[in-house]
Amino acid sequence: MRLSISKTSGTAIYEQIARQIRAAILSGELASGQALPSLRETARRLHVSVLTVSKAYARLAEEGLVRNVQGKGSFVMPRGNRIMRRSAERRIKGLLAQASGLAKDGGIGLLDLLGMLETSYDAAPAPPSGRAES
Repeated sequence: MRLSISKTSGTAIYEQIARQIRAAILSGELASGQALPSLRETARRLHVSVLTVSKAYARLAEEGLVRNVQGKGSFVMPRGNRIMRRSAERRIKGLLAQASGLAKDGGIGLLDLLGMLETSYDAAPAPPSGRAES
């Protein structure tokens, strides 16, 4: 798994790391039970703090995607990708509900909102190689 970060993207570095690992899990690039790279190794490779990587791994553990084992590392949870995808869908629906409310409050119509969504989707980072888009 290859991780890359941008220090100028406006997205917190820990969230960039978590997003890429999440995508690798959902795509099957990281299999159930597979160990994530160590905190120190990831921090060294990305030239970031171990605390930043730790925050990303903690976020993934909160989502139920990985399990952090003290002294051993972080491992992809033994769940099917279908369950993890449903979790992602729930999060997306919540965010879309917020965006829809903001759009209505701001007088932005559905077609304009859909245009914004399309622009945002097109600008999002590409999925890891080998992952088919739905």
